[in-house]
Amino acid sequence: MLARNFGKRIAGSSFALFTARTISLSHRNMAKVAMVLHGCGVYDGTEVHEASACLVHLSHAGSKVELFAPDVEQMHTIDHTKGTPMEPNRNVLVESARIARGKINSLSTLKASEYDLLVVPGGFGAAKNLSDWAVKGPEGTVNAEFERTIKDFHTNKKPIALCCITPVLAAKTIAGCEVTVGQSSGDHWPYAETCGGVEKAGAKSVAKDVTEIHVDEVNRLVTSPAFMYHNESEGWNSLHLIYDGIGKMITEALKMCK
Repeated sequence: MLARNFGKRIAGSSFALFTARTISLSHRNMAKVAMVLHGCGVYDGTEVHEASACLVHLSHAGSKVELFAPDVEQMHTIDHTKGTPMEPNRNVLVESARIARGKINSLSTLKASEYDLLVVPGGFGAAKNLSDWAVKGPEGTVNAEFERTIKDFHTNKKPIALCCITPVLAAKTIAGCEVTVGQSSGDHWPYAETCGGVEKAGAKSVAKDVTEIHVDEVNRLVTSPAFMYHNESEGWNSLHLIYDGIGKMITEALKMCK
């Protein structure tokens, strides 16, 4: 009798676990996501921790992700131990493949019609390789392939998630949109002047903290400050704040997917 009752409890527990797992999987967002990278390394490409945070949160949600990058030369290549240019220069697609573990696609092949969501993590590559914002600011231009991509997603009313400096790309391509690049002043906002640049580009800059997001419902844009925030005294102890803000961005963007 004891063995039979124990067996029933085990069977019941197994069924409950199976049912819970089935329900959990049924609620996962199986969105097909295109993520655009722009090199590898904060000073001349994609911010690696932001890219990883996006991928982890998308993985938790059950999304299918494919990675893209433009097949162009970088504006320059930076020695990250010194913060100075080095030779030879490198290719954006080739460098992005480091983050993609080799599985990278040319941005020229990306079709908005085949995906539910566009995600672009930050890093100076957005201002150097996806645009020339780093040199010309709001008066500059956006890489033609990326401009086509973001406009295609926008025209098709598909959500777009951007963090760190990448919201400036929306400011340049989606007239009158609302984004956040953090705060316009404060000790922990070393790129505070970007807020003014966003306004000059014709968009609205919305002040948010590092763990917050801004949702532009009209343009289906979700943005978060990420590493626009930097607290020197905290060092790596503030990395979780970046991660949490990006998590909220991904969660909200996935809710917009049909």
